[in-house]
Amino acid sequence: MHVDADVPVRWSRDLPAEPTSVTVVKDAAGRYFASFVVGTSNQPLPESAAEVGIDLGLTHYAVLSDGRKIDNPRFLRRAERRLKKTQRALSRKAKGSANRKKAVARVARAHARVADARRDRAHKLSTALIRENQAVYVENLAVSGLGRTRLAKSVHDAGWSQFVSMLEYKAPRYGRHFAKIDRWFPSSKMCSACGAIQPSMPLAVRSWTCPCGAVHDRDVNAAINILAAGRADRLNACGGTVRPAA
Repeated sequence: MHVDADVPVRWSRDLPAEPTSVTVVKDAAGRYFASFVVGTSNQPLPESAAEVGIDLGLTHYAVLSDGRKIDNPRFLRRAERRLKKTQRALSRKAKGSANRKKAVARVARAHARVADARRDRAHKLSTALIRENQAVYVENLAVSGLGRTRLAKSVHDAGWSQFVSMLEYKAPRYGRHFAKIDRWFPSSKMCSACGAIQPSMPLAVRSWTCPCGAVHDRDVNAAINILAAGRADRLNACGGTVRPAA
C-alpha cells in the first residue's frame, strides 16, 4: 500500500522498541490496523503468594477459588436490538447498490463494537488475574463441542477461548505459571472438603451438601477443585508428592 499523505493514527500503546516489520490490514468494518513486530524481553512481576483456580461459566463469566464471582457482560445479547435493526436495514437494500454497501459496513461496524468490547474486557480481566496470582489454573473446556449445542450463542458471546489464550501468553511474560486442567476432571461433582465424587450433578443444581456435611456453592467448589488439581499437577511435575488433606 502506498500513501502519499500523513495518515492519522490512534496508538493502542507506545512501542517498546524499534519494529522489525509492520503489516497493515483492513477489517470487515473498514478499519485499518497496523501490526508491528517488535523484539521484547519478559518482564517478571514481583512474586505473589496467591494462586487461583477459575471456573468459567455462563451464569457468571468466571468464579474464582477465593469466592469472587465475575459477572457475565453478555456483550452480544446487550447489542442484539441494534444488530437486528442494522441487519433489517441491510435486507431492504437492493443488491449491488451503493446503499447496500453502506448498510453492509454499518452491520460490520456494529459487530466490531461488540468484538472490541469483549476483547477489551478479556484483556483487563486476564491482566488483573496474572498480576494478582503467581499461578493461574483453568479447566480446558471443549468450546468447539459446546458451540454445537443449544448454548452455542451464549458460548460464543462469552469468548472463553480468547480469554484463556490471553492468560496463557501473559503468564510467562510476567513470570507466572499457567496450566489447563483436563476437561474430564470432575471439578463440579467432587467435594473440595473430603474428595468424594457425586454420581451426577445436573446444571440446574447450584448448591449442594456432601454426605460429609460440607455445603457447597457449585461454581466456587469447582474453582477450588481446579486450583487443587493444578497445584497437584505442578508439584508432581517437579517430582514432589501430594499429601491428602488433613
